[in-house]
Amino acid sequence: MTDDKPGKISRGEPVRQRVLDAAERLLRDGRATYSMRDLATEAGVSFVTPFNQFGGKAAIMHALSARRIDAMIARFKAAPAPRDLVARVGLAVELAVAVMLEQPEVNRAVMSWIGTAGRSPGQVLAHSTELWALATQDEEVPASGDRSRDVAELSIQLALGFRGVLSFWTAGEIADEELALAAQAIAATLVAGFSDPQHGGIRRKQ
Repeated sequence: MTDDKPGKISRGEPVRQRVLDAAERLLRDGRATYSMRDLATEAGVSFVTPFNQFGGKAAIMHALSARRIDAMIARFKAAPAPRDLVARVGLAVELAVAVMLEQPEVNRAVMSWIGTAGRSPGQVLAHSTELWALATQDEEVPASGDRSRDVAELSIQLALGFRGVLSFWTAGEIADEELALAAQAIAATLVAGFSDPQHGGIRRKQ
């Protein structure tokens, strides 16, 4: 049995993108409980294609999450980044929230799924940390040493904090218009908690 319908598409990354595009359309239409058969029909592929490409629905949702994070990273890289740490982190929050609010119905559905275990552990935390690593990047931070490690730790904590805010937004406890304020507040708290007023650097709290 072939993986794809003859004459439609070929194997590989284009197939994956077609399946992901179809999943987004279903979510946009309010069909968060779509079946894999629904997805295959929407994508115009055989029933086994989504399974062969991703393994299951949880992996598809993780891939959609990765799309969002990639968009956040791309927008941050394209924007003029302030040198001030607080301003850079604030910009990252602003751009990340904008991505989430562009398709709130889709993104809430994705968020509700990425906590679901798939066949292998997800990479959402590591991927998300890439954005906050860019936001905390400082040319004056040495390549090694305590300060460099502490900046890396701050990036992880910012990723965790933003994910926490999104979880409450997904549950409807934070409204769309409140998301930016909540995300900026937790980010500012984390940055302040790592700031050493005496040395103007970053430290891990003891």
